Amino acid sequence: MSENTPKQIGDYVILRELGHGGMGKVYQVRNVLSDRIEAMKVVLPDLAGRSEFVSRFMREIKVLASLEHPNIAALRTAFTSGDQFVMIMEYVEGVTLGDRLEQGAISPADAMNYIDQVLSALSYAHSKHIIHRDIKPANMMLTPQGVVKLMDFGLARSADEVGLTMTGSTVGSLDYLSPEQVQSRPTDERSDLYSVGVSLYQMVTHQRMFSATSSYSIMEAHVKETPRSPIELVPSLPKPVSDLMMMSVAKNPAERFQTADAFRSALSQVKDLCPPSLTAPTAATITLPASQAVAAQPAMESRPSQSVPVVPPPVAQPVVTQSGRGGVIAVVAVLVLLVLAGAWYYRSRQNNQQIVAGMPVAQNTGNGVPQPPSPPTEQPLQAVPPAAAPVGPVSSQGPEQTQSSPAGPTSSQPPQPTRSRRAVSTANAGMQPGGASLDQPPQQAVIDQKKLLDDLERESDQVNGRAAAVESSLSTLERQMQNQGLGLRGDMVAARNNMHNDLAKAKQALDVADTERAKHFLELANREVEKLEAFMGHR
Repeated sequence: MSENTPKQIGDYVILRELGHGGMGKVYQVRNVLSDRIEAMKVVLPDLAGRSEFVSRFMREIKVLASLEHPNIAALRTAFTSGDQFVMIMEYVEGVTLGDRLEQGAISPADAMNYIDQVLSALSYAHSKHIIHRDIKPANMMLTPQGVVKLMDFGLARSADEVGLTMTGSTVGSLDYLSPEQVQSRPTDERSDLYSVGVSLYQMVTHQRMFSATSSYSIMEAHVKETPRSPIELVPSLPKPVSDLMMMSVAKNPAERFQTADAFRSALSQVKDLCPPSLTAPTAATITLPASQAVAAQPAMESRPSQSVPVVPPPVAQPVVTQSGRGGVIAVVAVLVLLVLAGAWYYRSRQNNQQIVAGMPVAQNTGNGVPQPPSPPTEQPLQAVPPAAAPVGPVSSQGPEQTQSSPAGPTSSQPPQPTRSRRAVSTANAGMQPGGASLDQPPQQAVIDQKKLLDDLERESDQVNGRAAAVESSLSTLERQMQNQGLGLRGDMVAARNNMHNDLAKAKQALDVADTERAKHFLELANREVEKLEAFMGHR
């Protein structure tokens, strides 16, 4: 865990971080009362004041609270802790199907089995008028037992709700968006089924449905471009399975499967055409990434190795007589004793040298009688300006002399080195705004504060320059997309608004020389600029 990771929130002890995104972090936690392992999702503290993030998080809590299905990660509870919103989820051990795809293509039989489970979850959610809107392999968790759990209902909405999407914006992950999502048209359950079809296409072919590289070209492809038939990429794939996949990603919602149950029924009719997987998912065959395998790691580490040691072929040994063997043993024993004696002598010599090095040396006065050494003196840890010196008279004989007490020196008080008094005074020195130490002269503190302000203003100029370049590119892209009937992604619209708001607040803080507040909002603005730069391909 990083140094900034909290140790405990409420009744939950933080064990490790499972992942993080633009809105929050997810931790593996243990309830101190029940000892049950859970997953905790927390909104980032600096986003807790932004209404759109809080609304999305609260909507996810309410949606999950209404769902209970074996293929949906369950909500345990939700609460607030300080200024943070916290959601406790069922901890699902395993890998996402997105991670599984990084290990290679998934067999058609396995892919259809996984998708059938996702469709079972969606059939249940759709029956409650809940549309997920962000279906993709990364939101499908595969357990070692082969069970798939659908996760992340952060973009989900009720089919009856309106006003949850910004005007002229799209939401979801680009590679899996339905054409109506790209065009910011009204969506229904069939949009989820399109995303399921894209996920199935990627699992079986091990290729993205569209190979376009820019965000704009991917969105345009969803609306205008017909994907290659899966059987062209996987010639061994049965044609009915390929036809089913092409039907699931039809541009027109009326030409797709109309319900999740209809999609499942079609899968059941063709699944026997695919040979069963030779590597059925088990706890032994699924490779867990390091970030998700910690729950299983202790057992793996404590279990003794089951590998069979490699035994080298026998080598002919020289024949040794009984008397000769005794002589060899005697020689080896003598050598061992010599080595031990040498080690003992070397170690004792080292100890003596350390003791001698630490002893004071007697001084010769010239009359042949050595005098006892003077008591050791300690140098102060750092020089202290006169204005910050400790209260009380100090002897003028040099830093090695002791300080007198307020009542004057007495013979019963042994001399004390100045290190302790000065060290304490240095450790207790406070800090002025801007990072200047209280023991610095006022003029130096002013200089340091001015330097910090200058640095922050230069940083502000740099971030504003990058923000202007991003804004220009976004405006151009937005005009192009509007001409094509497309809309800018919702998360990019939010990032753009946040960028402008954070830069404005940073400027206000700089105008009143509030360096801490200015630094905070510049960091937030920089984060949004980086997000937009990545979207536009500037980085």
